[in-house]
Amino acid sequence: MTIQTVGKITRDNNCWIIQCQPNIRNRMRRVFPQVAQYASDSISISDNIENCRDLLWFIERYPMDISEIEYLKKRADDHISLGENIHAILDNRIEYPSYDLALPARDYQKAGNAMLQTVEGLLLADDVGLGKTLTSFLAMCQGENLPALFVTLTHLPAQMEAQLEKFLPNRRPHIIKKGTPYPLARPGEAMPDVIICSYSKLRGWAEILKHFIRYVVFDEIQELRTGEESQKYHAARHIAQGAKLRLGLSATPIYNMGAEFFNILEILRPGCLGTREEFTREWCTTEKKIKDPKAFGAYLRSEGLMLRRTRSEVNRELPPVEPIVLPVESDASVLERIQGSAIELAKIILSANEEFRGQKMQAAEQFNIMMRQATGIAKAVYVADFVNLLIESGEAVVLYGWHREVYNIWLERLAKHNPVMYTGSESPAAKERAKQAFLDQKSELMIISLRAGAGLDGLQYHPRCRTAVFGELDWSPGVHEQDIGRLARDGQTKGIAAYFAIADSGSDPVIADILGIKRSQINGVRDPNASLIEKLESSSGGIKQLAEQYLARNMIK
Repeated sequence: MTIQTVGKITRDNNCWIIQCQPNIRNRMRRVFPQVAQYASDSISISDNIENCRDLLWFIERYPMDISEIEYLKKRADDHISLGENIHAILDNRIEYPSYDLALPARDYQKAGNAMLQTVEGLLLADDVGLGKTLTSFLAMCQGENLPALFVTLTHLPAQMEAQLEKFLPNRRPHIIKKGTPYPLARPGEAMPDVIICSYSKLRGWAEILKHFIRYVVFDEIQELRTGEESQKYHAARHIAQGAKLRLGLSATPIYNMGAEFFNILEILRPGCLGTREEFTREWCTTEKKIKDPKAFGAYLRSEGLMLRRTRSEVNRELPPVEPIVLPVESDASVLERIQGSAIELAKIILSANEEFRGQKMQAAEQFNIMMRQATGIAKAVYVADFVNLLIESGEAVVLYGWHREVYNIWLERLAKHNPVMYTGSESPAAKERAKQAFLDQKSELMIISLRAGAGLDGLQYHPRCRTAVFGELDWSPGVHEQDIGRLARDGQTKGIAAYFAIADSGSDPVIADILGIKRSQINGVRDPNASLIEKLESSSGGIKQLAEQYLARNMIK
């Protein structure tokens, strides 16, 4: 019996083009939310293995002519096999090979490597402190994955080299010293097994490294979240395209809206989410936020795109972290000094005239800097006095801030405690000296820039440090989580107290509000079963909200 077809399917430029009857097109748009929803004579959908499986299922119900049916079936079978292997790993139904390590790996770290070898492109988002770096080293035990590239933050290459020598002393590392290429080995010498490079130097090396790197690790991969906007993203994608294995490490892979996940996963497994337009239609709101973070997080796990384990899940419970809101006073005169300029900038931001969009964006940036800096300065003395009380009670303290003017007040006010600095102004060597002085208890206070601490390891072993104080706030909750993770990580034996010093004026109240929306995005994706109730923040807003509130406080419409 001849089967009557209702359309035809062709493949063109990594897409399937479906031409069929109007009623079938309408059904397809309901079944495949990622395709364009406007009326047209054909429908286009990306050629990835998940879509191939769904498309094969669809044409069983609505038969169509397709010249590449065997290719479609092979791709669908690949998706089925991949899913079976992923679930075998998640259900702990596989045996792990032995690894030639100086110190043993834990089973959940071996599972992470098994997942990487299976899917070949993975976002590892384990809780801070569970040993993601060691998990990344396991693939380096196999010669076929070498040479490997480990990309990290500017101040961390030396720390990563020390970690590699600790666990894999038989591998030859090399830290890239310059942003322009040079010979990685002398004549007659073998190439290094592991090349360690900072994100800042990646651009100059991309064309060289792409030809021979077999395995690439992107440490703190949230550095690539902005996507096409950054040159380091283009360099990272260039190198990743030639590597067999691609691993991204971060407990906080996004800092703002969930659509940043697309940029990260497009590096690790190109095409896995379809095109950017398909991803946006299926998963995002028009504001580029994930519509249902819990559903998206569950999807990433089921497809082996992201692997995340909490401390409780791997039976490596660390002492609890207690976030504490610390209301502090502020010097009203500091905010009064910027009042005139701040009011004018706020008016520009809230202007209804769209012809001056560039001017409004510039005003928003200036207003943000002005308000946050003034808020930090206004409360700096009161934050310093609180930190002084903590230290005099026997605590060693990590103090987080952002502005140099605020640091200067803290340094002067807390000079007797011999504070050390770990900010964007110090060289990697100076940062390492500061860290060691703090660990050696030659200093009772370590001042760290909010965005300079990612990846910093070792502070958990300080015998008396269990306290972090946020003297200034960041717009992104992921930054706070990373900073707390400098103390709350594997090896910590003490319960951690994280104080958030929040003034009732300036930018603090609005930042404390806006963080709630951003936090719900990442928490829902990473932990679909977790509660979104936060101890600190719950509202929405942004720079515009800050401008609105500022004018309202000054009784200006």
